[in-house]
Amino acid sequence: MAQFELILPKMGESVAEATITTWLKSEGDFIEAEESVVEVATDKVDSEVPSPVSGTLVKIISNVNDVAQVGAAIAIIETEGSGETEAATESAPAPAPAPAVEEVVAEIETQVAAAAQTVAPAAPNAPIAKNSNGRFYSPLVRSMAKEEGIGQAELDQIKGSGKDGRVTKKDVLAYLEGGRTAPAAAPAPAAAPAVTPAAAPKAPAATATPSITPSAGDEIIEMDRMRKLIADHMVNSVQTSPHVTSFVEADMTKVVLWRNKVKKSFQEKHGEKITFTPIIMEAIVKAIQDFPMINVSVDGSNIIKHGNINVGMAAALPSGNLIVPVVKNADQLSLLGLTKAVNDLANRARNNALKPDEISGGTYTLTNVGTFGNLLGTPIINQPQVAIMAAGAIVKKPAVVETPEGDLIAVRHKMFLSHSYDHRVVDGALGGMFVKRVAEYLEAWDMNREI
Repeated sequence: MAQFELILPKMGESVAEATITTWLKSEGDFIEAEESVVEVATDKVDSEVPSPVSGTLVKIISNVNDVAQVGAAIAIIETEGSGETEAATESAPAPAPAPAVEEVVAEIETQVAAAAQTVAPAAPNAPIAKNSNGRFYSPLVRSMAKEEGIGQAELDQIKGSGKDGRVTKKDVLAYLEGGRTAPAAAPAPAAAPAVTPAAAPKAPAATATPSITPSAGDEIIEMDRMRKLIADHMVNSVQTSPHVTSFVEADMTKVVLWRNKVKKSFQEKHGEKITFTPIIMEAIVKAIQDFPMINVSVDGSNIIKHGNINVGMAAALPSGNLIVPVVKNADQLSLLGLTKAVNDLANRARNNALKPDEISGGTYTLTNVGTFGNLLGTPIINQPQVAIMAAGAIVKKPAVVETPEGDLIAVRHKMFLSHSYDHRVVDGALGGMFVKRVAEYLEAWDMNREI
C-alpha cells in the first residue's frame, strides 16, 4: 500500500488559492483514475479536481468552505500499486481540470472588474469586489459578506490573517463574533471655493432598479451563474465606456463568389470548412495594422497600446448564453490558420472544452449577428478593449455598379458592419475610418486567390 497526496492543481494564471465547495467522494470511497473527487471555486474558475490515480480516499485534509493553496495537499488517497513509491506518485502532476463553459466565462467578468470599480461609488447593497484596498477576496469571503450585510468599506477594515493579508473565513467569523463595527464615517469635506460647472462636472446620479411585482400567470426564472456574469459585464461596460457606433455597408460579392467556388476543394484539401468569420477577421487584422490605436486599452489616464493582435470571436451557445474565445496573435496566421483557429475554438466552446486562458487576453472583438439573420447590431464593448465590430447578414440587393461604360443596377451581396468604440480614446474619425477600411479590404478580395 502507498499513500498519494491529492494536490490542488494550478487553475489559471495568478490563481493562488481556491475554496473547497463540494466533496464528490467521502472518506472510504474508492476512486478511479481521472474520476472527479472535489469541486473548488476561485476568483476565475469553478471546477472539478480529478484524481490522477486509482485508490481509496482515506483522509480529507481540506473541508468544505476551507481555502486551500495551489500546490497544497487537500486529501490522501491510498493506492494498491506494489512497486510505486509515495515519492514517485507525488511527483506525477495532477492534470488541469477541464472548466465548464460558465466557468471560463467568469474570466471575462474578471477582466472588467477593475473597470467596474472605477464607476460610481458602490451602494450599500453593491456586490463585494474581488480586489479592493490592495487585497483579494475569495468567493467564500464575498458570499459570507453578502449574507451578513457587510459592505465593501466594512470588509476592507477587517484584519486578514491569510497570505498577503487576505481575509479568510475565520477572520470574518471572528469579526462577527467579536461584535462588528460599522466603517468610520468619512469626515465632512472642508468648504471649497466655488468653481464653474466646466471645472467640476457632476457624476451621473445612480438610478435605482424598479421593483417588479409578478402578476398572476407570470413565471419567475432565476438567472444562472453564466447569465449573471454576462449581465454584470454588459452593465460595467456601458458605465465605463461612452459608446459610439459607426456603420458601413460592404459589398461582399467577390467574397461570396470566391467562397462558393473554393469551399468544397478547401475542405477536401485542408479538412476544414471555411466560413465568413475568418475572412472578416483577416480584414479586421489588416485594418488594425493600418490603425493601431484601435488595438488599445485604457488604464486610468494612460493608454496601453497592445503589441499583439488578439481577436475575440463572440459565440452564442445552445443555452442562449455567450462566450468569447480569443484567436491569439491573429496577425501571424494565414487564412488557413485563422480558419483552423476559428473552427477549433467554436467547436470546443459548444462542447464546454475551453480553457481559461483561451477566453482572456483579447485586444479586439468580432461578433457575427448575421448568423441570426440580423442585418446589423450595436454591440457592447468587451472590456478592457476599446472597440468591437458586428457583422450583419449577407443579403442580395440591387445596387448601383460603376463600369467604364457607365453606371448600371445589378444584384450584389451586401453586408452591414457595425463598429462600436470607446469615445474616451477613439474619436469618430478613427472609428469611422477603421470600419471603412475593413469594408475596403473585403470589397477588394482577390477572386483568384489560391487556397
